[in-house]
Amino acid sequence: QVQLVESGGGLVQAGGSLRLSCAASGRTFSSYAMGWFRRATGKEREFVASISSSGSNLYYADSVKGRFTISRDNAKNTGDLQMKSLKPEDTAVYFCAAAKVGYTTWRPSMYDSWGQGTQVTVSS
Repeated sequence: QVQLVESGGGLVQAGGSLRLSCAASGRTFSSYAMGWFRRATGKEREFVASISSSGSNLYYADSVKGRFTISRDNAKNTGDLQMKSLKPEDTAVYFCAAAKVGYTTWRPSMYDSWGQGTQVTVSS
């Protein structure tokens, strides 16, 4: 099982950009799919984006498509979420997660490891 640590959250104005990073420990990270989820205050956890183990397949929630880009670097055991044109409704705690299945999935139950989360706040 891999251990995950997110970084890069913060406060940004609407229309701005942020880049979240997820550092993974463990030699098997390259065989895991990686995903990003978020939870806004008072709301349920929401799928954001997923990338397959090889990085060849990407999947996005409709709410972020065209604004967010997920990527990974298996040589460095890292994954990123580039967020542009941020909106106040993007405000949430963002979590990265890893899935042994290796393919992209929006289902939280498919993910085996989770980070502790990083806060993103978008002001209007």
